[in-house]
Parts: sequence; C-alpha cells; structure tokens
Amino acid sequence: MTAVDDHYDRLLAEHYTWMLGGDIDSVANTQADLFRRLGLAARPSDRASAVDLGCGSGAQALALAHLGYESITAVDTSAALLDELTENAKRLGYESVVQPTHRDLRGVLPDLATAGSLAAVVCMGDTLPHLPGRADVVGLIADVAEALQTGGSFVVTYRDQTVELPASNRFIPVRGTADRILTCFLDYVDEDTVLVHDLLHTWDGCGWNLMNGSYPKLRLSYQWLTEKCRAAGLDVHHDDNSPCGMQILHAVKP
Repeated sequence: MTAVDDHYDRLLAEHYTWMLGGDIDSVANTQADLFRRLGLAARPSDRASAVDLGCGSGAQALALAHLGYESITAVDTSAALLDELTENAKRLGYESVVQPTHRDLRGVLPDLATAGSLAAVVCMGDTLPHLPGRADVVGLIADVAEALQTGGSFVVTYRDQTVELPASNRFIPVRGTADRILTCFLDYVDEDTVLVHDLLHTWDGCGWNLMNGSYPKLRLSYQWLTEKCRAAGLDVHHDDNSPCGMQILHAVKP
C-alpha cells in the first residue's frame, strides 16, 4: 500500500464525496457537460468502452454512462470508494454498465483492454500526480495510447504545482460546513514533489476533533505532460484551466 492509498483509507475516503460538494449526481452532470464539450458523447451504435482511472465514488464513470458508453471499467485503490460507486451505479440503473475494479493504476490497462479497443480513458480529479514517480506517469500514458482506438480520447484533470506558493498562501481551504472543515497545507519537498498535509476538523456535538495526515504528490507541469502525450503518439486537442483551478488536458489518438 502506498502512502496515498493509506491516506485515503484512513482519512479521506469517508469524506470524499462531501469534499466534492456532497451531491454526486450534480458532480456527475458537471463532468458529463465537460466530456460533451470535448466531444466524448457516444452514439448507441458505437458500443463504446471506456476506463476511468482513479474513479473515486464515481462521478466520471456515471458521467460516461450518462453519455451512452456501453461499458465503463472504473479503477481505484480504495475499496470504500468503489463500494460507494457500486451503490451509485445501482441507484441510477447502471450496474450492468459500470464495472468497479480494485487495482493500482500502474499496469492495469493492458489487463483491462486489448490494443485499440477503448473509446476513452479518463483520469480526473488530480489523480495522475498521485503516482509515485514521473516514470509511472510516462508508463501510464504509453498504456493509454496503446489501449485507445483511432480517434479515442484521453482526458486528464490535475493541479499544476510547479510554481511554489509563498508561505502565506500554502494553507488552502477545501470545504467547510457546520460539522466538517477540511484544510490542506502544501510543503514543497523538491522540484518533483509536494507534500500535501490534510487537516480535517469534525464536530461531535460537544467540540471539534482533528484528524490529519500527509501524502506526496508529483509536481507536473502542463508543458511536461503535453510533451509526454505527444511522445506517446497522442495529439493534444485541448489544454486549459477549469473554474476550480484544475488543468484540463484532452489528447486524441490520431
């Protein structure tokens, strides 16, 4: 188990959907709108298949189901989040469409899909920087390029942490409600790594309780990621910032 896996199991998984705003259907609809704008909607005749890497509680997998994908394999290292996805898919009638898969992202694509078989691979929500090293990112992109069919899409959202924030700006409020407050603090280790410290306060009716933990993230620039996609044979069609500060990269297999 990696430090990221342990951090999610111990601290974040229970609060993951709350961190997204608490309404998974609303988040899924927003993701569907993004995929639609990028041209990922599937026609019934396509019998399209997709893989969602780092699926969490299912916002992207559900979005792809909304857009007509016939088969979506949703991969995550958190069993708790996959259980939540299973319930969400069942509630929405997608239990035969979405296949939750408890696996590490590294090396999973060759086991899930034959070469040239996937219409889309998505890796959203700052999942890509969770990988242990840059070589793992390069390997995953190569696997994506191999698995995509001609015209297939690779969509990534991530935070570009390459510019070091001044000390006063390193405390970042994630979300706060009457019973929960989540704040993160960024600690820049070196040129490749930022250590993310999560501080979660929960109200038990009498007082506030603090849970905390940390895990490393890769500092990936959009220039570097774009170059690696092109080196793997993918054409980068879209590279922009989302309203919430995420970088959006859309690459297509020519």
